[in-house]
Amino acid sequence: MELPWLGEHCSERTCKQLDFLPLKCDACGEVFCKDHIRYDDHKCSSAYKKNVQVPVCPLCNTPIPVQKGEIPDIVVGAHIDKNCKYNPAQQKQKIFTNKCTKPGCKRKEMMKVVCEQCGGSFCIKHRHPLDHDCRGSSQPISKA
Repeated sequence: MELPWLGEHCSERTCKQLDFLPLKCDACGEVFCKDHIRYDDHKCSSAYKKNVQVPVCPLCNTPIPVQKGEIPDIVVGAHIDKNCKYNPAQQKQKIFTNKCTKPGCKRKEMMKVVCEQCGGSFCIKHRHPLDHDCRGSSQPISKA
């Protein structure tokens, strides 16, 4: 050993490897090599302090705060029973609601396509004045 004062030994009982770039566990404060730094790898007794999970409601996608000692499943269940903002009707809203006003056409569009000459609402296929037999003014409103 040329430089015995450099590095530290891994705190894992089965390893004790001399590591020149040791890592300190943020939960228990002990020093480990790269192979044993994860909580599970060194069976960290203080992992519960750092291993915090915030469950999310499966219906409304809202994070649910859980206090220490509470079971997340029970807290989420209580949220669903009491103050969940989930609205099943909101999920079934129709997207394509703008019906084409050309006689015989039953297509619907997501966005309203309004003719500048007659003011009618049409589908993409009938949006041009020549495609829906426009009866509006012969001069277009815009110069484009």
